[in-house]
Formats: sequence, structure tokens, C-alpha cells
Amino acid sequence: MHHFQYRGNTLFCEDIPIGTIAEAVGTPFYLYSHATLTQHFRAFDGAFEGMNHVTCFSMKSNSNQAILNLFAREGGGVDIVSGGELYRALKAGVDPGKIVYSGVGKRAEDLEYAVKSDILMFNTESSQEILRLNEVAGKLGKKARVGIRVNPDVDPQTHPYISTGLKENKFGIDIRKAPEEYTRAAGMENLLVSGISCHIGSQLTLLSPFVDTLSRLKDLIQELDRAGIHIEYLDLGGGLGITYDQEEPPHPKEYAGAIREGLGKNDLVLILEPGRVIMGNAGILVTKVLYTKATDEKRFIIVDAAMNDLIRPTLYGSFHGIQPVDDSGRDKFKADIVGPICETGDYLARDREVEAFEPGELMAVMSAGAYGFSMSSTYNSRPRVAEVMVKGDQYYIIRARETYEDLVRGEMIPDFLR
Repeated sequence: MHHFQYRGNTLFCEDIPIGTIAEAVGTPFYLYSHATLTQHFRAFDGAFEGMNHVTCFSMKSNSNQAILNLFAREGGGVDIVSGGELYRALKAGVDPGKIVYSGVGKRAEDLEYAVKSDILMFNTESSQEILRLNEVAGKLGKKARVGIRVNPDVDPQTHPYISTGLKENKFGIDIRKAPEEYTRAAGMENLLVSGISCHIGSQLTLLSPFVDTLSRLKDLIQELDRAGIHIEYLDLGGGLGITYDQEEPPHPKEYAGAIREGLGKNDLVLILEPGRVIMGNAGILVTKVLYTKATDEKRFIIVDAAMNDLIRPTLYGSFHGIQPVDDSGRDKFKADIVGPICETGDYLARDREVEAFEPGELMAVMSAGAYGFSMSSTYNSRPRVAEVMVKGDQYYIIRARETYEDLVRGEMIPDFLR
């Protein structure tokens, strides 16, 4: 459930008309519901009640400090993939003992930053990275807790761009080679082998890939145990999907139930990395119609949001629901919802049956809380938009809209060009 609902003909976020916020902050902007975020986090985390676990929010889905702080207050940690994300997490008040660091290309300086911060665990993804981490920790006179991200070659049955657990993907170490890498890591004096990690993809709508993966990981854990390598943490990653259109993903309780049954009794600490399942339907993108036009072939609705603000439709062909902020029950027609960027791929929806929007009207692009702002850019020198959070009948700007001055901050014209 989310808290974007119509009251009469007006779309509200919790107890505020969205049009009221738009009038105050301008468009476009991302809008998040505090009640939905809290509800979703508790629903996911609570599904694993009774199991020793840490819910580490996948902050690549949304890295705003206010949101990270909210989840930290709920007892959560984060999954990071860069030094910048570590900085954001620590600034937001996340406990470093609940931070796990994934990603295939960790730089030495980022590894050093994370070792100094005493994070929970590094999910290493290559032989060379394991060696580099050992060197970095040694120079600091510390021991780093390490897990290996294994690639189980399980088809997650999702979009190929967000599939990460097949043997042709760049992520992780082949599960067949993992025992050899664990043995190497266990012999390094500056590493503490602590866990095993896996993430097979994003926007999964079936439980079977998770169950299949868990079975393969259990076999590996038992093999390592026989070799004298004890695994304390089992990081199952994230990937649970949401409803954008007609999808019917499993509820977190069903997901947790399948994990509980698959694991049986053991002393493992589960690490879970939900992102989209918490964020996706907790946020929307609000945009304003600039113009409408028609050709002999089709109709277009031109809005002030663009692919630099929400790239998912262009990148993945993703579906986002389109709703009027003021719904007067007008006729509908088929149109492309497009932005101002000079690219044919700049669209939010194609051939979509939508209300007959007119210039000046507000449009809500639904299910945009995950991988919306975090993937945005300043392409075409468009300042990034504001982010707003609603709590009850109050709204709070949690990221100011960028200015033209922000666009050129840090740029310099060298003297030889003057």
C-alpha cells in the first residue's frame, strides 16, 4: 500500500494536495511519503522477525540522507557500492557496523575509507580485489571482515540489464571457483573471512530463483565448513520486485517464509539488501505539461520532466503509471509523454492511453521512488530537481533544486583560453 490517493478529484500525498506542494516548490520534483517508507521498511524487516538478520537498505536505489536517516532510526543498515555512498551513509547517521560494501570496482582509497570506518563486511568480487583489500588493511594495521560474492548462475527471469547472477554477468566469482578463493582469503593475515554474498538481479517477481540460489549457497557453506572455514554472515542481496503495472511479486512475508524454510535451523546471520521493494512505490515524480501537439502519426504531451530526471523508461523500457494530479474524468487518448531533451529516446511513456492533459496541468509519474533521482543527471545542462518528503499534513524539502550556478561549480577556464 502507498499513500498517494485521490480525495474527490485531487491526488494527495498523505494529507496534502500534491498541487499545493507543486505551487510552493515548482516542477518537476520527486515526492516521497514518510508513512509509506516507514510502512514498507517495517513490513520487510518484520517479515524476518525471529531470524537473526540485518536489513541493509540498498542505497543505490535512493541515497538521499533524509531517507537513509529514517531507515537507520528504524534499526536498518545500508548496502553501499562506492566511497561516496559510504560518506552519505555515515553523514546520515547509519551505524558503520551495519554497512556492507559491494561492487566490482572498489578503488584502493575507497577500500581504505571503509576499513577505517570499520564497516560490517566487504563483499569482494574478484581475486585481485581480495588481494588489494588485504594490502590496504595491512597498511592500516587492521583486519577487514570479508565475504565473497559468488555467482550461482541462476536465471532471475528479469530484464537483462538488471540480471546479475548469470555466469556471463560481470558480478561475483563463479560458485565453482569460490572454495579456492575462500582458501586464499583465509590464508591472508589482514582478512577475517566472515561471510558469503549473492545478488542475482533486480525486480524479481518469482520466488523460485531465490530458493534455487539459497540451495546452492547452503551447499557451498557446508563445503567451506568441512574445510575449516566458518561462515557467520549470509548476505542474500535484494531484488524483490514491486508492482509497476500488472506484476504480481511475492509479499515480503512470502519471501521470508521461503528463506526460512530453505535455511532450516542454523546459526547464520542473514543480511538482506532491499531497495526497490521499499522505495519504489513510496515516491513519485511530479511534472507539469508544457505543450501538446499532434502529427499525422501520433499525439505528444510535452512535460517539463525528462530522461535526465527519470531514465528508467529510456534505459529499460520500464513502465511507470501516469496519473493526473487533478482528475476531472475527462476523455482519454493515446499519446507519447515526452520531455524537453534533444533525444528521440527522451520519453516517460509511449503510446499510452492517458487523460487529455492540457498545458499547465500537473502529472504524477508513479512508482518512481527507486532509481529515479539516484540515476538522474544534468544532461542538456538541466539542473537536478528538488526532492520533497511529506509527513502527515506537512512537507519538507529534503534536497533543494539545483541552480544554474550549481551546474558550473568546479569548472574553470584555463588562463591560456582567456
